[in-house]
Amino acid sequence: MDSKMSGGEASGPILLTGATGKVGRLLRGVWPTVSGAPALVPVARRPGAGVVWEPGAPTDGLPRAAVVAAFWGVVPGPGRDLSRNAELAGAAMALGRAVGARLVIHCSTSAVYAPGPETLTEEDTPAPPGPYGAAKLEMEAAVARHVAADPQGPRAVCLRIGNVAGAESLFDAMTRAHEVTLDRFADGAGPERNYIAPSDLARVVVALAAADPARLPAILNVGAPRTTAMEAIARAAGRPVLWRVAPEGAARRVALDVSRMLAICPLDDRAADPAHLVSDWRAALAAAA
Repeated sequence: MDSKMSGGEASGPILLTGATGKVGRLLRGVWPTVSGAPALVPVARRPGAGVVWEPGAPTDGLPRAAVVAAFWGVVPGPGRDLSRNAELAGAAMALGRAVGARLVIHCSTSAVYAPGPETLTEEDTPAPPGPYGAAKLEMEAAVARHVAADPQGPRAVCLRIGNVAGAESLFDAMTRAHEVTLDRFADGAGPERNYIAPSDLARVVVALAAADPARLPAILNVGAPRTTAMEAIARAAGRPVLWRVAPEGAARRVALDVSRMLAICPLDDRAADPAHLVSDWRAALAAAA
């Protein structure tokens, strides 16, 4: 970790909201394997996954915490209100203040960017092509407003995460069926994305928790140092690949510049290795079960 960023170790536990969601379950599974990780306190709306709590409820029963990792959110689906992502961000900031956290980590997405041939940096102007990215961009704006309105409250960082291994469409497809179908583009290749294994995402959270919040960027791209082909992941999992012609508007490659993240939490090229992504996914699932 960059010595300018370091604040030592987190001075208390990390509260994980969204503990029963896809990413939350994966993080809970890998957390014991991460060196130097502070205690993780899962927070969920129903019993069985840690402390039971939901926005609007009293916070008296929650422990004091150094960091709130807000991995809750509304994802696309029939009847789902994506605008609630901004509301949940505000609830996370209020929760952070209530438990004495110095930092709140918010789960945003690379979908706030317009995909294109160039590597995407945090300085690029967001141009979400769909409603999910637009809702997450509004969430980021809500976070910024909360921080500006409460200068003595917790700091915040929004993670523009690429693809979490085990929590997106390719891994969903490999869970449902033996074969997977991928888009084939005019150059004969399939999609590439910046993936990140659950244990590597946990390392990023731990590194952020140990950093000086005042020195953290408000926005942080998160993913492996290079893109990984979806075909390579499927084959590493032993899954046959079927092809279809890529529909109009499909993105061949979405590449994130993660240099800011690597200055805080160094990851090497192995983080993008298909076998690593698959084995980490399977280990997280087994541990969470």
